[in-house]
Amino acid sequence: MQLTFSICSWGAWSPQYQLNEEWQHWEPSKLSLKSDLPQAPKLMQVPSMKRRRYSALTKMQLEAAFQADAPASCRTIFASRHGELHRTLGLLNNLVEQEPLSPTAFSQSVHNTASGIYSILKDNRSASTSIAAGEESLLQAMIEAYGQLHEDPSPLMLVFADQAVPEVYDQYVDETELPLAMALVLANNNIANAPKLTISQQRGSQALSYGALLNGLSNNMPIAGNLSKYHWELSFA
Repeated sequence: MQLTFSICSWGAWSPQYQLNEEWQHWEPSKLSLKSDLPQAPKLMQVPSMKRRRYSALTKMQLEAAFQADAPASCRTIFASRHGELHRTLGLLNNLVEQEPLSPTAFSQSVHNTASGIYSILKDNRSASTSIAAGEESLLQAMIEAYGQLHEDPSPLMLVFADQAVPEVYDQYVDETELPLAMALVLANNNIANAPKLTISQQRGSQALSYGALLNGLSNNMPIAGNLSKYHWELSFA
């Protein structure tokens, strides 16, 4: 298997690196979960009456998508391993305590929450797909993107995001880079001056992190390594 994409534009958000140019200074040794860092973007593009209802995960996904500035009414793919797990756990705790459930929390606890909210905010009526595939959620989203682009070469936007899981699930996962959200506007044709991303079954010895990939994009710097059990290579013309 080999998948090749042109990256037309991109956006990303984490508590430490909130704008595209800030990813130029990404360093793995500086990853931190300091309590004074923001746990969600301010999302000033959205009226406060709306954004106050959104979870941190939804805000992260929307912020990355807004930064990517996708074409109007383009198709979208939203991928997340855990989805709205924090909100769902809160609802389960409400049930245990025999407390009433919040209608807003209930309606926004589904895996395609961000997909639906983005389509409403942007009046985007094009197709949207939501994907959860465990540790391979990003890879499977890229495979979905490749299939859609084979059917229709017009660019689409892929948004991937996750938060650290609630403490009760810590023993089941090992995810040091979260919270993080990234959005990529992808095409499968050879767009001049656009970064190229190739995913293949070839494997090397070097691991590739999300942060390193975003750092490469921000610095126009080629980079390659293993991610989600496949080999990822970012190149520039």
